[in-house]
Amino acid sequence: MSRYIEDWNIEDEQFWESTGKKIAFRNLWISIPSLLCGFAVWLYWSVITVQLKNLGFPFDTVQLFTLSAIAGLAGATLRIPNSFLIAIAGGRNVIALTTGILIVPALGLGVALGNIETPFAVFAILAALSGLGGGNFASSMSNINFFFPKRMQGLSLGLNAGLGNVGVSVMQVLIPFVVTFSLFGTLSGAGLPLTVDAGGSPAGTITYIQNAGFVWVPILGILALAAWFGMNNLAIATPNLQSTASALLKILGLLGIGAVGAAVGLYLLLGLELSMWLVLPITIIITVLLMKAVPGEIKSNLNTQFAIFKNKHNWIMTYLYTMTFGSFIGFSAAFPLLIRVVFGELSDGSINPNAPNPFAYAWLGPLVGSLARPIGGWISDKLGGAKVTQWNTVVMILATLGAAYYVRLAANSPQPEQYFIPFLLLFLLLFITTGVGNGSTFRMVPIIFKPSEAGPVLGWTSAVAAYGAFIIPRVFGQQVKAGRPEYALYGFTIYYFTCLVLNWYYYARKNAEIEC
Repeated sequence: MSRYIEDWNIEDEQFWESTGKKIAFRNLWISIPSLLCGFAVWLYWSVITVQLKNLGFPFDTVQLFTLSAIAGLAGATLRIPNSFLIAIAGGRNVIALTTGILIVPALGLGVALGNIETPFAVFAILAALSGLGGGNFASSMSNINFFFPKRMQGLSLGLNAGLGNVGVSVMQVLIPFVVTFSLFGTLSGAGLPLTVDAGGSPAGTITYIQNAGFVWVPILGILALAAWFGMNNLAIATPNLQSTASALLKILGLLGIGAVGAAVGLYLLLGLELSMWLVLPITIIITVLLMKAVPGEIKSNLNTQFAIFKNKHNWIMTYLYTMTFGSFIGFSAAFPLLIRVVFGELSDGSINPNAPNPFAYAWLGPLVGSLARPIGGWISDKLGGAKVTQWNTVVMILATLGAAYYVRLAANSPQPEQYFIPFLLLFLLLFITTGVGNGSTFRMVPIIFKPSEAGPVLGWTSAVAAYGAFIIPRVFGQQVKAGRPEYALYGFTIYYFTCLVLNWYYYARKNAEIEC
């Protein structure tokens, strides 16, 4: 079949069973591992920052949290152009190119990690480039939205996003394993010795930390080829698709605009040291304005899609989805280092000899959150997205308060490890609620918006929500430095409560404006 499909009527049961179903699932099964690796490259800083500390790289805790925050800001900003790429360049073209381009930051990271004298600025640039993986989520979700009928969108979007999100857990298990040996022989380079006891390995153990970057290179190459030869462009999604070369240039051009927006934001944040609450809206506005300034056909296409900004429900759903996905991705980025700091360091600054190994537990959070996502979508298909979101938010608030309670106890205890298990269980519950809420809020979008708006809205909401990967590590870093990490969780709780009220008023209560 042609890579460009013009006849696509999936709401017709006969067409779906005879033709559409096979094509849709083939595109989904290629999309999922591509997105999985995008998440892995974007969020591998959650593991790498812990290892940098263990290997004696000369960076303090705030700098290490900052690396995760840089990746978060860049990834979220790059989601903005990704939100609109499918309508401009075609799903197959976008997924193949955006997957293949991730080889650049992965290869660069492998080289940088091989030398303990690599300056912080190099890691900061590589963290920003890894944001390309975070940006891919918006285009991936927008693309899959066109392949499945409405009755299956909760499940299909949940599978794409949920199993894609598993990339965080896969990465958090795979990297600690591949750094223990010379994966690529002499190509890996020499290993580096641990400067402290870590993860059951004594100080002096040789670690091939560079494999944390190198391991993704061949995988990404294979997936890019699979997308190129196995996926499709749909006329319903990209009605004015021109030549492949033109499409690829448009993708690179819009990603370049996102990179400029991210660079401006990072300069304001790190260079001028402005407040992140000022930097974020400035970054978003600059990126959108730069996109609007693009001349010709792209501008016309973007103006059509930008109609979502006039719809108040786009902004409401953006706020609600940030609660779910923003929390998931932010906690995923910060969780390993949070465990390392709260339970691995005593109040006098010394190392806790009985500290839990972050790598043994941190991957569980993203895993349960990811697996809960398709479940949340499936339940919402049956019960309604708004109702599931409402009760899920109640549990989310309670879990966050509970986690904050045990963080406070641990931070002031000479034996913080005694509070680790209840902290871990509550945080896992919190991750589960972010996953269920991911599925339920995304299920609400196709009900609230007409088909031509649903794709851009899915991309846009995920773009803004991804700033959670910037905000949460940044907030934790600030509050850890101030000696009160639990305050970060109190602040998140207040935000969740406002989401509870907003969802109830507009969507969940009887006679709501839109019942979904």
